[in-house]
Amino acid sequence: MRRRLLVLVASTVSLALVAFLAPLAFLAGVLAADRATADALVRAQSLVPVVSAGGRTGLELALEQANSAGGFPLTVFLPSGGVLGAPAAESDAVRLAFTGRSLTANASGGREILVAVQGTSARTAVIRTFVSDEDLTRGVARARAILGLLGLGLLLISLVVADRLARSQVRLISGLARVSHRLAAGELSARAPAEGPREVREVATALNHLAGRILVLLAQEREAVADLSHRLRTPLTALRLEADALPESEQATRVSAAVESMERMVTQVIKEARRSRQDATGECDAALVVAERLDYWAMLARDQDRRVTRDLAGSPVTVGLTAEALATCVDALLENVFAHTPEGTPFAVRLDRRPDGGAVLVVGDEGPGFGGGDPARRGVSGGASTGLGLDITRRAAERSGGSLETAGGPDGGAFVIVELGPPPN
Repeated sequence: MRRRLLVLVASTVSLALVAFLAPLAFLAGVLAADRATADALVRAQSLVPVVSAGGRTGLELALEQANSAGGFPLTVFLPSGGVLGAPAAESDAVRLAFTGRSLTANASGGREILVAVQGTSARTAVIRTFVSDEDLTRGVARARAILGLLGLGLLLISLVVADRLARSQVRLISGLARVSHRLAAGELSARAPAEGPREVREVATALNHLAGRILVLLAQEREAVADLSHRLRTPLTALRLEADALPESEQATRVSAAVESMERMVTQVIKEARRSRQDATGECDAALVVAERLDYWAMLARDQDRRVTRDLAGSPVTVGLTAEALATCVDALLENVFAHTPEGTPFAVRLDRRPDGGAVLVVGDEGPGFGGGDPARRGVSGGASTGLGLDITRRAAERSGGSLETAGGPDGGAFVIVELGPPPN
């Protein structure tokens, strides 16, 4: 935009300068030629009284003094055919002047000024002076150079002023773009200053209104999710009471653990829904969280005759997620293994440190693998699930500064690679 404004101003000012300065440059040449011609004519007319007197001796003396003083050369063509003064050929213009007409005629290398003088005799004498092309254009180049420099100076000044104006406009628009990028990055408190031209102020006001509306909608969504999750506490309480009433057994322990895990997830959903995205990040020891969740799922793996391979880096492995958020991700990945692979299918969990901080969590199984499409896309599922597990994990990984990828093994199976970023500084 800034460059386009400068090009527009430069072209407009250039056209105006050409329309103004070109006639002046032409007029400078005309005025210089007219001035030289007028000076030469005055010089020639100064000899008219001497020529009219008819004295040859006085005329020769006057011509000698005039030509010795410099300036335009003077020549007198006498009626008798003689020539006095500066040597000059009798041209057609001179012969025409003998008829009694004073005139100006173009000649080779300049211009002839001819003055017809009627003397004491009946015949006419002609006074001739010559103005060279150099005299006709004297000072024209300098005048045109001054005009050119003046035009260039005006053009530069206009470009500087236009650049200042364009920079102020571009700065305002760039500020709006930066605010929009901050909003897109989740900084919903960002606002654009309503300043500048009316149109820019209207855009800033609309952007601020949009940001405020987003805050309202997010708050409504969080409250709706929190309220819905809170309603689940009543049946969970009933399940807790039923689980506590069961006789002590391995099955009762698993039911109690499942109810406890569900209560923890509901609590986390309420917390996540009631806080902003900026407050959703934290940190935890990924090695401890992954090990604890593997221990929890190990009982179900033994019941289904699944071989579990774990390869966890030594504690601590600090990542930029809270322990609750990471536990939810691990549970979602392991739940997918149990839900979408036959009983007896082995799986493996590996946790490695990243060189630049954070960790890489890989969950792989030897099941049928993923179907078509993107399994991490929200709402997509190849089985009878909601299709939200991988999407929840992906969003949590991205919130920490990482990512999620899915892949198939060379001999079948499925792998989910979750990169977790380090905690914020």
